[in-house]
Amino acid sequence: MRTSTRRSRRLSALAVAAALTTGLLAGCAEDSDDPGSNEGGGNSEGKTTLTVGTFGVFGYKQAGLYDEYMKLNPDIKIKENVTTRTDVYWPKTLTRLQAGSGTDDIQAIEVGNVTEAVQTQGDKFVDLGKEVDKSQWLDWKNAQATTADGKLIGLGTDIGPMAICYRKDLFQKAGLETDRAKLAEQWKGDWSKYVDLGKQYMEKAPKGTKFVDSASSVYNAVLNGESERYYDKGGDVVWDKSSGVKNAWDVAMEVATSNMSAKLKQFDKPWDQGYANGTFATVACPAWMIGYIQEKSGDSGKGKWDVAAAPTASNWGGSFIGVPTASKNQKEAVALAKWLTAPEQQAKVFAKQASFPSTPSAYSSLKPAAETQAFFSSAPITDIFSASAETIPTQIFGVKDQPINTALTDIGILQVEQKGASPDEGWDAASEEIKDVLGQ
Repeated sequence: MRTSTRRSRRLSALAVAAALTTGLLAGCAEDSDDPGSNEGGGNSEGKTTLTVGTFGVFGYKQAGLYDEYMKLNPDIKIKENVTTRTDVYWPKTLTRLQAGSGTDDIQAIEVGNVTEAVQTQGDKFVDLGKEVDKSQWLDWKNAQATTADGKLIGLGTDIGPMAICYRKDLFQKAGLETDRAKLAEQWKGDWSKYVDLGKQYMEKAPKGTKFVDSASSVYNAVLNGESERYYDKGGDVVWDKSSGVKNAWDVAMEVATSNMSAKLKQFDKPWDQGYANGTFATVACPAWMIGYIQEKSGDSGKGKWDVAAAPTASNWGGSFIGVPTASKNQKEAVALAKWLTAPEQQAKVFAKQASFPSTPSAYSSLKPAAETQAFFSSAPITDIFSASAETIPTQIFGVKDQPINTALTDIGILQVEQKGASPDEGWDAASEEIKDVLGQ
């Protein structure tokens, strides 16, 4: 039986997590908390209103897809409800799914939550596998959203193949190599070589700059290139015995206990400002980060950023969209979900913000926007991310994957990086939170 002290510690830890949790793909859109269309799908114009619930910037609005679809389907009106952070979005979505009301017609599902959705909410989603040609998507992407009885609850949107985005102007001032191919060779195969380069950078770092944004971003980049994470193939929790977790933690601690980190919390305002102010020289950069960097750096970063292959192939992030059975507009919602995730539309989103498609047939036609190419020094973005995508290891996710990750990054690592705790103290703090998350 848990003591009141343990419960108090649990509440305190949750408060910290709520304040600090990172949302993958988080963007700058304002949050909306409007109820979904199961409360009514019509409007005064006599059109069917379809609501799309997302977190962060999915790119559909930005790439003009909603407007295009409404033009093709004059009887449809689309409204996007955005919750910026996944740690807010997903619990809210779960509550509505379980209640059978209040959901949007289409709900986004982040990769860190998809196993929980598959295992605990599978009956709350329409089986989209009966509506599409599943061969359009990567096999491993489909597998992540498929229930034990073969039901496909979500269609893949993007994936997150990894690169390193870097400020070549700051590298030049620090006396480091600036050529993307030569840089990639320097750290190829080992994230510790990337950290070693960070130590070199700090020897002649331009005033007010650090090598990397945060130790947590390095942790996520390393971990997402490991086949063993928090769960094993049998569904058992192995986070504290995982070789992948140990490797990622050790590399992150090298960063957290050095002077090379800007000690910023990803997706918080100071981190956004760090892009605009040139506070850090590198960031672990999944494909979806390209649009984010471009937006947050603004004109001051144009032509200063470049992209190089990461030390190892890694996938960080990626999402799905599903249609809840609670939607009163299922037929129309399924049609929209199919259209939004078709290879042609995924290529359009890539052209706008470099979100990398989960549909391989789109790869040969991928063309980053001219402004993106100019911003990132004409880097061969498509080639770099395609090469990473082809060698990403198969990874196992579990029901509590996201909260375990949050405990390690936003409690454990941050205590070391921002509060001066020792690596052992940070690990112990994360362990306590994870035990509570798992009900141990």
